[in-house]
Order: sequence, then structure tokens, then C-alpha cells
Amino acid sequence: MSTANINAFKANIAGGGARANQFKVVLAAPAGIVTGLNAESASFMIKASSLPGQTITEVAVPFRGRTLYLAGDREFETWTTTCINETNFALRDSMERWMSGINDLETSQGVTNPADYYAQMEVHQLDRNNNVLKAYVLKNCWPTIVAPIDLNFDTVSEVETFDVTWRYTDFVSVGV
Repeated sequence: MSTANINAFKANIAGGGARANQFKVVLAAPAGIVTGLNAESASFMIKASSLPGQTITEVAVPFRGRTLYLAGDREFETWTTTCINETNFALRDSMERWMSGINDLETSQGVTNPADYYAQMEVHQLDRNNNVLKAYVLKNCWPTIVAPIDLNFDTVSEVETFDVTWRYTDFVSVGV
């Protein structure tokens, strides 16, 4: 049995712990929609994100007054990025064009082949020297929500941000 002390704790926290502010998101544009997305610039405009989550659902099987739970299907949660809005609205405009390519605002028409509106995204967990510790490649992504930007006279010293919620089919993780 080990003794609970600070030195034992320090010896067991690898690399000083992963830091939540050390990350990079790599966005990509879909093949079949002209969005104007500048992937390199967009990478700098992602203020917050997350490593993707997943769930294995459960299947309840009742048996004589008891319930046996079995493993069900894997489900992937949505993924959200918080974006900084520039004065030229470049990133927001590209997200709006992407969504219009899927379902146009005026005509409700758009591309019907998923390969035309899917793109691959990446989120990298970095160390303090910007080396990739672990990377997640999210496959077949598309934006489902471009959130509103709140405007307010009281907000004088903040840059606007907006969230984009993404749906994807699956992911692979690389590293560590």
C-alpha cells in the first residue's frame, strides 16, 4: 500500500498532467460545397472545443422480476467548437455557406450525396511544447448548428464568439 503524500502524487502524474488550454483543432471543407473555409486561419479562431465523447448504450432484458443489462450499440455525441468572430466574419460565413449547401435558406435544396457535405476534422491535445500527445480524427463531419451571436451594449471589452455543433459518424484516436 502506498503512502498518500505529495511526492508520491508528483511522481505519478505523467508530464505534469495534460493541459486543457493546449489544443489545436483542424477544420476541413467538404468536397462538394464551396464554403471559402480557410483551414489554417480557422485553426487559430477555435477558442474552445473538446475531445470527442462516446457511449455504449445498454439493452435492458427483463427476466422474472429482474433486469439484465447487456451492451448495446456505440453512439457518438455531438462535438462543439467555440469560434472567435473576426470583423470580416470569414469563419462564420463559411459555416453558413456550408449549411446553405446542405439546405439552402431560400429554396430548401442542396447537395444530397453525403460525400459532398462530409469533411474530416481533427482535434489535437498538445503538450506545453506544442507536440501532439493524442489526436482524434472525426470522420464524416458536418455542421448541425451555427449558434447565434449575442449582442449587448454592456459587453464592451469582449470579442464575439459563436458555437458550431458538429455531427460525425465515428472517430479514430492516434497517439499515447
